[in-house]
Amino acid sequence: MLVQSILKSKASAGVVTISPEAPVSDAAKLLAEKGIGTVVVSSDNETAEGILSERDIVRELGKSGSGCLTCKVKDYMTSKLVTCTSESNVEDILQQMTEGRFRHMPVVESGKMVGLISLGDVVKAKLAEVAMEKDALEGMIMGH
Repeated sequence: MLVQSILKSKASAGVVTISPEAPVSDAAKLLAEKGIGTVVVSSDNETAEGILSERDIVRELGKSGSGCLTCKVKDYMTSKLVTCTSESNVEDILQQMTEGRFRHMPVVESGKMVGLISLGDVVKAKLAEVAMEKDALEGMIMGH
């Protein structure tokens, strides 16, 4: 299974982004408003420069207190991004996310973001694939 099949099944194909210069408080508001756990950091809404998660914000709140909310997103974002393409294999993505201990991956084509997939998206796709294989095998066994 390829990443493109996950992107086709997602309700929203767009990627929520925020400027690296925005205050962390704006990122927290955006995450809450959209009901998402991660926002991609981008100056132009096309190129992924980093990623900021709820966990990043909470971790910094625990370390330095509420003062971090006035700091810039770029101060706390993860800038070493792992990305994939729409032709990437879902099994490979699952392994990368598990080994790297991250839950979101930008999908990039020709340097521009075309989507964002989550660990939940990947697991859902794998479960659907396993269910289809099971049904096909049961059908063969029963002679249908």
